[in-house]
Amino acid sequence: MTTQRYTVQGMDCAHCAQELETGVSKLDGVHAVRVDFASAMMQLEGDVAFDVLQARAQALGKTLVPPESATDEAEYKPTRGGVIGFWDYLTARSETRLALTGGGLILLTLVLSLVGLPEQFAALLYTVGMLITLAPIARSGLNGLRINHEFNINLLMTIAAVGAIVIGEYLEGATVIFLFAIGEALEGYTADRARQSIRSLMSLKPTQALRLQGEREEVVAVSALAVGDRLLVKPGEHIPMDGVVLTGTTGVNQAPITGESVPVAKGAGDDVFAGTINGEGTLTIEVTRLAVDNTLSRIIKLVEEAQSVRAPSQRMIDSFARYYTPAVVVMAALVAFVPPLLFNAPFYDTAETHGWLYRALAMLVIACPCALVISTPVTVISAIAAAARRGVLIKGGAHLEALGTVKAFAFDKTGTLTEGKPAVMGYRSVDCATGEICALCDDVLALATALERRTSHPLAQAVIAAAQQRALHEVYAPAEAVEMLAGRGVRGLVDGRQVTVGSHSLFDAEFPHPAEVCAQVREAEAQGRTTMLLADGERVCGYLALADAARASSQAVIADLNALGLPTVMLTGDNATVAQAVAAQTGVREVRAGLLPEDKVTAVSALRATYGSVAMVGDGVNDTPALASATVGIAMGGAGSPQALETADIALMADDLTQLPFAVRLARFARRLIVENVALSFGMKLIFLVLALFGLTTLWLAIFADVGMALIVTLNGMRPLAFGRKAARA
Repeated sequence: MTTQRYTVQGMDCAHCAQELETGVSKLDGVHAVRVDFASAMMQLEGDVAFDVLQARAQALGKTLVPPESATDEAEYKPTRGGVIGFWDYLTARSETRLALTGGGLILLTLVLSLVGLPEQFAALLYTVGMLITLAPIARSGLNGLRINHEFNINLLMTIAAVGAIVIGEYLEGATVIFLFAIGEALEGYTADRARQSIRSLMSLKPTQALRLQGEREEVVAVSALAVGDRLLVKPGEHIPMDGVVLTGTTGVNQAPITGESVPVAKGAGDDVFAGTINGEGTLTIEVTRLAVDNTLSRIIKLVEEAQSVRAPSQRMIDSFARYYTPAVVVMAALVAFVPPLLFNAPFYDTAETHGWLYRALAMLVIACPCALVISTPVTVISAIAAAARRGVLIKGGAHLEALGTVKAFAFDKTGTLTEGKPAVMGYRSVDCATGEICALCDDVLALATALERRTSHPLAQAVIAAAQQRALHEVYAPAEAVEMLAGRGVRGLVDGRQVTVGSHSLFDAEFPHPAEVCAQVREAEAQGRTTMLLADGERVCGYLALADAARASSQAVIADLNALGLPTVMLTGDNATVAQAVAAQTGVREVRAGLLPEDKVTAVSALRATYGSVAMVGDGVNDTPALASATVGIAMGGAGSPQALETADIALMADDLTQLPFAVRLARFARRLIVENVALSFGMKLIFLVLALFGLTTLWLAIFADVGMALIVTLNGMRPLAFGRKAARA
């Protein structure tokens, strides 16, 4: 069984995606199929010939672009600024070309009628113009009924058009069908404009690179590059692959990936990302990831997947629409036949009032669920795109809505609220007699380094860095048989002796030590420092004190979240004294310290019980269990961490906390727009259904109301794009 992806053309609303998904799923050989309106993509698992798939799609009014023909470009030719021109969009679609032809004939007939064209000829020409426009609509509607056994929007309009001819409303029926066809094209056009914000990521993918082979330079396709290749990147060029700088210094514009507004200085040893833009210097970089695995490719893949993670409101609306359309048909039939049969009401129009058949036809027109089903997906696409521009990757509409409902924020401390780059501020041997750093103190640092060289915790890197500064990092060989004591420390064999480095609580429980050592450790902790004690065998030899400065942005971010009515809580494995010192610096309101990884999960569950919904912000690796247990898991540093991209619901690509309040405001704004759109759609339909029932509206007004509301809902749903730009300028 194979998996194939196809671009779908001709999807004007979310209901179109459902219709195609249902139709294709009925084909023999299809194991699973998913059609996503937001990205205009179909993913299919199974073994089905493309010709068979294409025939089924075309029967339902859609067109598939096969994988070998698909590109990352827009569906239709763009005009100035990369924006698709509406006229190009119309003329590229066969159904709208027919609609324009039919509309032209209708307009010509109307003009001729005004100058004396006989009524019977006018009726004939109106009917021909309507049939030209109606042909693809009727075919799609009837095929939807035949293939999917469902009443779709096109079938509703076909019934309304035929009914208009039956009651002699030739001009009105022809105009309604023309406006419906153009309205559908307008919906598709505005939806495609929203998709462009996502497709713009594709344009960042470089296709070629300048590879160095000895002293020779050669231009090669990015897909041909391998890990370890050396590339030359000249000033102003896009960096083609994830890599590490070998030579050169420059400033790199990382905004396309991380949303950072200023170039980031890069030199030898620094990481660079595919799709970012080199500044003034020439760089030689070594490729560290294949093209399919680089940061930009992962982001594009995850953004595409994000559009398929339907928001709860969208799932509810889709489910409702499945039953709504056939219910409308039944209701219209009852309205058309029950009053004439039971109450002797007029079936056809009279001089005084519209007949009940006309009223039923007006109900069919206004009942079209386009505006309703498109109300959520366009808003979600726009919000995800606006967030991506700011370096916030939201992995689906469900997570976007969840972020908008969050009532509290929980933060990891190290690397989240703090810089995550602690430094050794002091170390001491219990046998030190001078009070100054001595040989015995250095031995404590050297033993700790032998253990920490086998770990990757930020505190371990600080210990190693301090030892390197004093040339103590090679006094002992790296430890053997190293065992991690989750959340408490590490132990292993150094020169055949068991050495343990761990927290004060671990040593209180397992290693008796003098009261004066406790006093010195508590004094260091009172200053906001993290302490680690060291034991050689069972004997406590000394301690190290480290400090991790709070991020410069933490205080402002916490204040902003608190102002939004979101209580903030710190969850840390560090001791309470250090945690309280950091909380005082940052403004975090509540601290839960001394937590093991499993304790953080318990703490998040308790917070959810208290507040209802909680976001957890962590590094995406060590805090994975807590991130998974939160309502929304938010990972720091997505641009440099594959784990962060994969484990969290939301990733802050630039490791930038300042984007959190923006993301919350954006999510709340998007949820408000969804509610507005649903309310507007339902409200307008309810008003016109009542008007139609009492014979107080016309087919003209009904179609104008339907098309107009669909456009209003779509344009309203695109407002998050402007929200993101305004926030960026602020």
